Amino acid sequence: MAGYAKAIPQHLPTKRTAWAALENHYRRIRCLHLRDLFADDPTRGSRMAVDDIGIYFDYSKNRITDHTIKLLIQLAAESGLQARIDAMFRGEKINITQNCAALHVALRSPRGASVFSDGQNVVPRVQGVLDKMSQFCNRVRGGEWKGHTGKRIRNVVNIGTGGFALGPSMAFEALKAYSDRSMTFRFVANIDGSDFAENVRGLDPSETLFVVCSQRFTAVDTLTNACSARAWALAGLGGDQAAVIKHFVAVSANAEAVAKFGIDIGNIFPLWDWVGERYSIASAAGLSTMLAIGPENLRSMLDGFHQMDMHFLAAPFERNIPVLMGLLTVWYVNLFGAQTIAVLPYTQYLNRLPAYLQHVAMGSNGKRTTLIGTEVTQATSPVYWGECGTNGQHSFYQLLHQGTGLIPCDFIAFGKSPNPVGRHHDLLLASAFAQTEALAFGNSPDQLKAEGSPDWLVPHLLCDGNRPSNTILVKELRPETLGKLIALYEHAVFTEGVIWNVNSFDAWGLELGQNLAEKIFPELESPTEPKLDHDSSTNALIRRYRRLRD
Repeated sequence: MAGYAKAIPQHLPTKRTAWAALENHYRRIRCLHLRDLFADDPTRGSRMAVDDIGIYFDYSKNRITDHTIKLLIQLAAESGLQARIDAMFRGEKINITQNCAALHVALRSPRGASVFSDGQNVVPRVQGVLDKMSQFCNRVRGGEWKGHTGKRIRNVVNIGTGGFALGPSMAFEALKAYSDRSMTFRFVANIDGSDFAENVRGLDPSETLFVVCSQRFTAVDTLTNACSARAWALAGLGGDQAAVIKHFVAVSANAEAVAKFGIDIGNIFPLWDWVGERYSIASAAGLSTMLAIGPENLRSMLDGFHQMDMHFLAAPFERNIPVLMGLLTVWYVNLFGAQTIAVLPYTQYLNRLPAYLQHVAMGSNGKRTTLIGTEVTQATSPVYWGECGTNGQHSFYQLLHQGTGLIPCDFIAFGKSPNPVGRHHDLLLASAFAQTEALAFGNSPDQLKAEGSPDWLVPHLLCDGNRPSNTILVKELRPETLGKLIALYEHAVFTEGVIWNVNSFDAWGLELGQNLAEKIFPELESPTEPKLDHDSSTNALIRRYRRLRD
């Protein structure tokens, strides 16, 4: 970790020279309106855009000048961003609180590449697992792999939590157009029994395969669902324990625990400690995705990841899409006080992307302690949220246009539709472009009056504009494209974490609630009245629940 440690500033972000310069700059330009910025620079719309690796990134509708970008890049330099990017790609143990690397970039490196962890090139192992996944998926998809009764597998149920659930379900929805429609894919994540019950409803156990994803194979919610799945499968297969071998596979780093569960060790697809859950979709945790879309398409998705990885590693910051996105987030969160970012994909296939990005961003940078152990002195991760296309327009866009808070937006759109139905796609894209224009420029009292609006109604119709947005425009949503988009946000989040000097790769905040749940669970199940020593509210809730249940 020596190289990475040297790159970590030993002072707070707010003490950096560029930070003070940005604060002064913000005070000078905060009242500038996008109408004036565009009027003063006819080339702004094309100049403040990056066209690279098949992605057109338009950031011109942000409340910035060229000097803003210069100062943000200076802040990135003072934060040691390039050195910390290099350290991540070298396999240094940049996750300092857990003493491990964050080598998700190795998961999508091509065969023959070299990415080192503890002195060993991990790419051959990664490719070995991908080959094993491909062979297994071809057998299942081709009907060679049979269930316990000799029937082929027609249903796949992914069981996992966090990234092991959000990633596969998001990718499946995004790439549904590429999936094998003769098979059914479902995803169980919530420990609520209703999630499991609804997702196995209507399935034939003799035709169902469960993919259980758990790094250590100890997560109580995943194992509870897996045990329920095993009981459900055995009940439908005559109770023969040998049936587990043909209907369960595991993605895990704990072979011993997996074998104890009853899964054949030959059906374990390994993970490593340098695979963070939030970044696991490119690992063996993508097995259910590969089962859906096939090995070739999954490898195309990994190639998209890799293209964005190389862009992030090598592109100069002023043309580096993830770096620019991350720096703009810092600009709005820390200077304008923005607390949320809306992600607005104009395709129904990306309906799970906002939820997935909540995990990637808020799980990574929702921190209040810096890498040097001090409390942060500025806001860190904003809240990510959003909805698809015109669904959102008829839901919350009112808030975006006329609300009192500033909400930066990411619009994601595609030049081609996988389902070209009549005029639908042109209307969809017209809506996307119109919303970015309306947010940026709004309308004026004079304009409204010229259109015939009565004076008393003008204040209600007025949209002040000056609401910032990015637009990401890509030719079409293919597996390769999805990989680029996911990696884009991953690296933007890492950029933000570097500026804020927090560890984007641990998640200790999850531990406390889980540990307390382990204490409360036996108190709920106790056949006799338990002795409780929680606070008065928690004690009362436990007692009330026991009465309601009984």
